[in-house]
Amino acid sequence: MVASILGIAPSAIPEPLLRAESTLGKFLLMFFAVAVFAVVFGLVLLVASRFKGRNGEKAQGALFAAPAVLLLAVGLMYPAILTVIQSLRGKSGEGSFSFENYVTMFTQPELLIVLRNTALWVVLVPFLATGIGLLYAIIIDRARGEAFAKALIFLPMAISMVGASIIWKFVYQYKQTERPQIGLLNQILKWFGFETQQFLLNAPLNTLMLIIVMVWIQAGFAMTVLSAAIKAIPDDIIEAARLDGVSGLKMFRFITLPSIRAAMVVVLTTIGIGTLKVFDIVRTMTAGQFDTSVVANEFYNQSFRYDAAGVGAALAVLLFVLVIPIVGYNIVQMRKEA
Repeated sequence: MVASILGIAPSAIPEPLLRAESTLGKFLLMFFAVAVFAVVFGLVLLVASRFKGRNGEKAQGALFAAPAVLLLAVGLMYPAILTVIQSLRGKSGEGSFSFENYVTMFTQPELLIVLRNTALWVVLVPFLATGIGLLYAIIIDRARGEAFAKALIFLPMAISMVGASIIWKFVYQYKQTERPQIGLLNQILKWFGFETQQFLLNAPLNTLMLIIVMVWIQAGFAMTVLSAAIKAIPDDIIEAARLDGVSGLKMFRFITLPSIRAAMVVVLTTIGIGTLKVFDIVRTMTAGQFDTSVVANEFYNQSFRYDAAGVGAALAVLLFVLVIPIVGYNIVQMRKEA
């Protein structure tokens, strides 16, 4: 494909480069990609240098944006259009146009559970993570050991989703009550005289247990952004409020919360978008079994396991449609604050 775009005959490219099956072939392919990038970038700079003046600046901006726009069109828009078309065909993604896949998505009991789980994730994760992050940011603000406390809650952000899932899978590990426990949570239950639980098998408890993992990861992000927003509140506003007798919950309600509203919108929407696309946690901990699947995981199952590419495409379109209003709301709020 790259060769045809550049007008290079495939026979002119070494066979290892085309196939890239060997280590040498992979290195050659990497160097070829770097060379293509250098050539394209050099051409853009050469052409841009020809334009002068105010109109020339506009032309230069268009030239520098053109490669990115082209990559977005080829790598994002074109596949998106193909996905929409595939979703409007039969279960396998072929055949005449119809809404069969969308009807299946909203009527099949298994897929309705998937939609219910996704809604539960989107409602709980952003608000819980943001609430915990905000509370933590307020408690440690200007406290002794603030840097260490922030690093402690931010640490999960440095762990991959898969790594965090494996950690929590051990936390939830189940063994019969009379046996020695590996899972921390079941060991705590045993210490207090309760029966051990299969946290990842019993629905709907298992979905809530998976949500806890996402909240644990995202709370650090929320705390970091909101803590910075709290510190950005002018001291004279806080001092004036204290002189007027405002303190405690009133200080939070009338001073802190309105001042960090824009930051909270960003945090909520960012975590919400990430939650809609959650895949790693569900895939690693339960593989979507025991009524824990979400849209992203089910898209993978339908497309690559159940030979139902059309249903998978419909789920992908639904995910895209759900993200649009969140992004739109975020943009509107940021423009209001500008």
